Amino acid sequence: MERHKEFSRRALILGAGKILVFGTLASRLAYLQIVEQKKFQTLSDKNRISLRLLPAGRGEIMDRFGVPLAVNRQDFRAFLVPEQSEDVAETLTRLGQLIPISEEEKSDIMAEIGRRRPFTPILAKENLTWDDMSKVELRLPDLPGVSMEEGQMRSYPLGTATAHIIGYIGRVSKAELTDDPVMEIPGFRIGKTGVEKKYDGTLRGEAGQIQAEVNVVGREIRELSHTEGKKGHRLTLTIDADLQMQCQEYLGREASSAAVVMDAHNGEVYALCSHPSFDPNLFSSGIPADMWEELLANPTNPLTNKVISGQYPPGSTFKMVTAMAGLESGAINASTHVFCPGYYMLGNTKFHCWNKQGHGSVDVVAALRESCDSFFYEVGKRTGIDKIAAMARRMGLGSKLDFDVPGEVGGLVPDQEWKQKRYKEKWQQGETIIAAIGQGYMLTTPLQLATMTARLANGGKAVKPVLVRSIEAEGNQIPDWPETGFNSQHLDLVKKGMAAVVNDPRGTGYGSHITEAPYSMAGKTGTSQVRRITLAQRDAGIKNESLPWKFRHHALFVGYGPVEAPKYVTAVIVEHGVGGAKAAAPIARDILLAVQKRDPRKIRTVDDTGEKKTP
Repeated sequence: MERHKEFSRRALILGAGKILVFGTLASRLAYLQIVEQKKFQTLSDKNRISLRLLPAGRGEIMDRFGVPLAVNRQDFRAFLVPEQSEDVAETLTRLGQLIPISEEEKSDIMAEIGRRRPFTPILAKENLTWDDMSKVELRLPDLPGVSMEEGQMRSYPLGTATAHIIGYIGRVSKAELTDDPVMEIPGFRIGKTGVEKKYDGTLRGEAGQIQAEVNVVGREIRELSHTEGKKGHRLTLTIDADLQMQCQEYLGREASSAAVVMDAHNGEVYALCSHPSFDPNLFSSGIPADMWEELLANPTNPLTNKVISGQYPPGSTFKMVTAMAGLESGAINASTHVFCPGYYMLGNTKFHCWNKQGHGSVDVVAALRESCDSFFYEVGKRTGIDKIAAMARRMGLGSKLDFDVPGEVGGLVPDQEWKQKRYKEKWQQGETIIAAIGQGYMLTTPLQLATMTARLANGGKAVKPVLVRSIEAEGNQIPDWPETGFNSQHLDLVKKGMAAVVNDPRGTGYGSHITEAPYSMAGKTGTSQVRRITLAQRDAGIKNESLPWKFRHHALFVGYGPVEAPKYVTAVIVEHGVGGAKAAAPIARDILLAVQKRDPRKIRTVDDTGEKKTP
């Protein structure tokens, strides 16, 4: 009896244990199948469904009148699946007989095959024409593993004329990779320079995707779904394509030059040119190494946008800043006269005026007209560097202007605090004398000089250069500009001097004045020293023109037109120009005449609805 009870107790314990174990297993199974169903279904789908991203069409870039500056053109691409070809090298050889494939490209393809799974398609050749595609399609039976796909290639219709504005796109480098999975799409391209880079996210659009069923090793079995990408937004720039091409042509007279044309009142940039230029279409499909090296080695720096990245002493184009600072501070007024004997004495140091015979007694208008250095030496001494520097910054010099093209530099407007911080030295009065005529430490860009001129010409509105007129999804981008607070009488004096520079026979730019009525211009010549020519060298007959090209001074000109009601401003620089400022003034004249004749603010265009309107 006792043994029976003991056996029953053991059976009960064993049974309870079994129930507990199986109950736990059943509970876990129910939890996995019911509660965690979605999780494991997703994991299962990932094992059998492959998601492949598709790049979207890139948004177009247009000029202010709808002229295409960057578009997408149809192209064709050849792909090769290695496992479908018994002899990949032989297949490539046959393919190379139909379309151009260099030995270097073949080596790159073979190296890529070594890094990928044998069933992964490898890009063999892109940027193919319809004829190329047709040739390959006809011979596909003889090209195992080869297939053709249609794609899009970025194209720049104006080529070199807009290269420094629009920029170009190129394949993603390792340094440019981000968390965005679209970046890892084979052959995917992003903006590398210019507007293409600044607005890459806007232009790129949203990627599409393909869902495909794959087997355990990742080989695609069938396509399940296909969603096209959303095309990027279109950009409309303030650029006038015709004027842009004209300006680029004018700059071609010189070895190295740059120019910008702006609206004096709203800051819209109608043309921005840097010469020499390059063809951005070469970069869309991959520029040859030898051509790239040639561009890098060119002493005229064709890859550099000189308008925003070139830093130059402003020379005499800075004298309007010194005049405005002197007038505002009370150091001079409209009746102030300074006698110029051809030099200026500061203690025992003689500072020469460009005119060795001197200008005699001159006021601010005459000093601007004839670019008298001695007058501005004296104004600089009376005013002081800090007030001159403050005025320069109010005019748009010395800092970046938040322009829409990457690569802009800020220039340099020195003052006492800057020198103490930079060199741990006290500012010297002689440095003020030099800075007053735009030399010494002073550095500006052509874009800043155009901004300075616009703020003078428009009556003191603090405009900044604007390049993007509208974004498809956001509308108009042009802001309202604040006032600088300049005294109108001071502005009138300075503008009177600038008008005399080119319209008075005594003016330094008179030889380049506009003779065609009713058009007119005002401006200021300038020379940016590269290497100082001493008085002894001048007496020995050494002139700027006799120096090697890279040591000659730069020629500058800033101006606006028409004189009575300024609409447009320009800044031109000719690097190492023969004849000093005379090299830049004729180009500026032709540009200001062209923009006034064309008057891009009034040319009518057609918007997306088909309605005519004024830009």
